[in-house]
Parts: sequence; C-alpha cells; structure tokens
Amino acid sequence: MAHLSYRGARLFFTEFGDGPPVLFLHGNTASSRLFEPLMPLYAKAFRCILPDFLGNGRSDRTAFFSPDLWYEEGLQTAALAEALDCGPVSLVGTSGGAWAALNAALERPELFRRVVADSFDGRTLNDRFAERLLTERSQAKRSPQARQFYAWCQGEDWETVVDQDTQALLRCAREQRPLFRRPLTELQVPVLFLGSLEDEMCRDNLQQEYEEMAALLPHAAVCMFAHGGHPALLSNAEAAARRITAFLLASGMELAPPL
Repeated sequence: MAHLSYRGARLFFTEFGDGPPVLFLHGNTASSRLFEPLMPLYAKAFRCILPDFLGNGRSDRTAFFSPDLWYEEGLQTAALAEALDCGPVSLVGTSGGAWAALNAALERPELFRRVVADSFDGRTLNDRFAERLLTERSQAKRSPQARQFYAWCQGEDWETVVDQDTQALLRCAREQRPLFRRPLTELQVPVLFLGSLEDEMCRDNLQQEYEEMAALLPHAAVCMFAHGGHPALLSNAEAAARRITAFLLASGMELAPPL
C-alpha cells in the first residue's frame, strides 16, 4: 500500500504480482477494490498497480469533482506512471477509467505502451446518458446490494462520493463537454476496445462506435463479447483476461489475434 503526492493530496495505490507494469483504472463510483478479485487472473503475468482516483476509495477526498473528470483522472494516471519510473506502462481502464486511460495516453504518450479501453461510450456520451445516469443512481441508492458495493469501494462517506460524481457527470453531459482534449487520431500506442453487446449502461451501437474509433487509429483492435453486463472486464472475467493478457504481451505495434 502506497501513496503518491499529487497537487497537495494523497493518491492511494496498491500492487499485486510481478512482470511488465500495468495500471488498472477503475470507473465512476468504484475504486481499486473493483479489480482485487481479478488479480489471480493477471498478477502471474504482470506487475498490477491499482490506484484510487482522488476523491475515491482510500485516496484523499476533494471538495467536488470536475465536469472534466476523466481528463483530470488522465493527468493523475500520467503523474503516477511518471513517479513509478519503471519504463512504459500499459493501461487497463474500465468504464470511466477507459476515458481516463485514453486521455493519459493522449497527453503523455511517452509514458505508455498499450491501452485497453473497456465498456465506455466512446467519443461522445450517448443521447440518453443523463437520463440513464439519474435512473441508475436513484435505483442504486435504494438497492442493498448496490449500497454494499459503494460502501466496500468508498467507505462510510460513499453517498457523498456518489452524489459528487453524479453532479459532475450530469454537468459534463448537459454542457456537452469534450471527452478528450486532443484529437483521438493523435493516439499512437496500440489500443484494444473491449465491450459486451448486452451492456445496458453503454450506447446501443457500441460495436459500431468501437469499430469507427479503431478505424481512426494506426494500431487498434475491437473485442466484443456476445453476453455479459457492465463492465465486460468483470462479467466476462476469464475470457477478458485471456484477451487482455495476449494483447498486452504482444510485441512492438503488433496486435494479438482474437482468442
């Protein structure tokens, strides 16, 4: 268990395993605990580094979340990768963490080797994002299972964290803020877009969006699972781990073939 000092706040991270370094980036209202049950699938092949973004998990709290949350989390990711000083790091980001991963690689490409972007809407938020978000968060607060998950990830102040996150995302959607500060076409590191066709939290045409994004990039692949909920990295844990491992271990700019 360790901390990085970032803009006067402590960013928590923990590590599992040994091998090529990989940062696992959690999504909104989650924390690094999300990935802990998956570590037996990855820690034998990689040095797995699991941070909590500021305001989440065991990292220091913030007064509010920026509506440019995923860009800010990308900067946190880059700062951590630079502080680790272990050569180019690969990124596995799920849901909101996928946007953070892509922003990090766009801003500081020299720090990163490969990116897995799992279960996110892509270049823009879907048309019903705000509506779906309000419905999902309202239902989650009334669900004992969801409340238990929030508390496990965030601690006793989980409701404040969830409310801050909801307000930031609603503002991002309503103001139609750009999700990337740089053109996606500038991304040079290999990218694997991962998702599930049954994911009700992402846009309905997710595979099409992924394929259009991949067509813009020099080194990109798409892997869609026929079944499974949000995120695919969890709902298809073993199959996703095989695909991600093959992709991250592929040499140079080569993309590992589908498994």
